[in-house]
Amino acid sequence: MPNDRSILHVDMDAFFAAVEQHDHPELRGKPVIVGAPANQRGVVATCSYEARVFGVHSAMPSHEAFQRCPQAIFVPPDMPRYAAISRQVFAIFERFTPLVEPVSIDEAFLDVSGSKRLFGEPEVIAACIRAAIQAEMGLTASVGVAGNKFLAKLASESSKPDGLTVVPRERAGVLDFLAPLPVGRLWGVGKVMRELLENHNYRVIGDIQRASEASLAAVVGRHVANHLLHLAFGEDEREIETESEEKSISREHTFSVDCRDPEHMRAVLRDLADDVGRHLREIGKFAAVGRLKLRWSDFQTLTRQRTFPLPVCDDFTLRRLALELFEAEPRILPVRLIGFGVSGFAAERHEQLSLFADPAERRDRDEKLCRTVDGLRTKLGRDQIVRADAVGRIHKS
Repeated sequence: MPNDRSILHVDMDAFFAAVEQHDHPELRGKPVIVGAPANQRGVVATCSYEARVFGVHSAMPSHEAFQRCPQAIFVPPDMPRYAAISRQVFAIFERFTPLVEPVSIDEAFLDVSGSKRLFGEPEVIAACIRAAIQAEMGLTASVGVAGNKFLAKLASESSKPDGLTVVPRERAGVLDFLAPLPVGRLWGVGKVMRELLENHNYRVIGDIQRASEASLAAVVGRHVANHLLHLAFGEDEREIETESEEKSISREHTFSVDCRDPEHMRAVLRDLADDVGRHLREIGKFAAVGRLKLRWSDFQTLTRQRTFPLPVCDDFTLRRLALELFEAEPRILPVRLIGFGVSGFAAERHEQLSLFADPAERRDRDEKLCRTVDGLRTKLGRDQIVRADAVGRIHKS
């Protein structure tokens, strides 16, 4: 297990709520929920620790959060403000190392292996970063220090809120740190995998450490077993990625009232597909896979996806696939949310030979038309461009 790297995982504590409490002193010490109001459809973006003691958490429906904590103060998100604070936080990171990998607006991995001569040991650097965030922004951060990303993230999670945890470098110390943690803390283990492991008496990471690869493979398969064993022994070779690139694009729409009107859903889906296509063209990518998302009124969610014959970026092809996936799905319950996304990006497209009429001419025409419309939107404004669909309805495009 390599021990020459020094990785920090820095995670701001209840970031959105903490910013609101900092900017509005009257909110300090009170249960604050950032997200949709309790009387509207929507979810909790984050909440203060005062609200968490009542069982409120991110992604919880706002009405449920209100039921758990009726005295909570609901605050709408102020994303420009949070983004501005995030830039200040990341500027602090960059004082200590250029090797910063953003994970989200409020957390990052830092490789400080080369910074020790200037700033001291990794735990000293971590303490300096926490102190700077507190002094300059009045906010707190939890930091994990370890020899790799997996261990550093686990360490920061164990520090929350406002803490600093250093994972030992020697193998015995790493195993002792990991052993009592639940298997759900292993990277890549979701709810289904966790339940499967627990049903076979793998409840904590120590159980994985004591397992043979053969016995574990009998439960989860050889590839997954190998992955879990590496993590259970604290092994993670992932490097810091300083340049993050989008790996998927998706757009969703939540209906204010659960929708039963298929034509209205089709119209929304076309707009979502167009928005995805616009973003694809902006970043100069082609997508290989399209994906439909539906959430029913009972909160059950399904996704359906299909590969394009060739990677695409034009609205016409994206719409066709989105609608084909939609039409193929029986709609028994009203729909709460509908979404469309793409993945499998390529910077260029490799042509395929066809025995039939060459589709390239139509595809190139469609792409050219979409790019022309993009230019008109930029010049005239998005609301000035409308689309007429097959049934004669007019949609702002």
